[in-house]
Amino acid sequence: MIRRAAVSGLSLGACTVPKTRFADFAVPPTGALGADHAHKPAAADVDLSLARLDALARIMDSAFQIPGTNIRMGVDALLGLLPGIGDAISASISSYLIWEAKQLGVSKLVLARMAGNVAIDTVIGAVPFAGDIFDVAYKANVKNIALLKKHVEKQGLRGLSSAPGTIEVDYVEL
Repeated sequence: MIRRAAVSGLSLGACTVPKTRFADFAVPPTGALGADHAHKPAAADVDLSLARLDALARIMDSAFQIPGTNIRMGVDALLGLLPGIGDAISASISSYLIWEAKQLGVSKLVLARMAGNVAIDTVIGAVPFAGDIFDVAYKANVKNIALLKKHVEKQGLRGLSSAPGTIEVDYVEL
């Protein structure tokens, strides 16, 4: 008998889910097998990619709350404090999000909008002091994840996961 279970967290009773690398969940690019064999990513792969990218976007844009306020900021704003190199590092991390979206088969228009969000964040964020304040307010990565999720929902690529942060597994009862 095959049963389905949804488990939050990494502990599954007596066994634990092994740590994995990002590459373990990489989805081959659309058309990677040639024009005759266009690849549509599996719903489980899409869900894993979305969960990973959503976590990355939250770390970059809203990981911390400024004490005494409702303002959230992330590593992006902290990296912006490093003159010159900080914004380049932040743009590189944000570019990974766009690359992963391309691997999921996102349209060129959505990719262009995502790149525009990163460009705005990088260019204005490079301005001393004002750019640091802008980095706190403008959450390019969260906006890009919203664009990606909208595209995935529109294309019907997403699985039916019960809740964000939930791991669904199939198991056989012996």
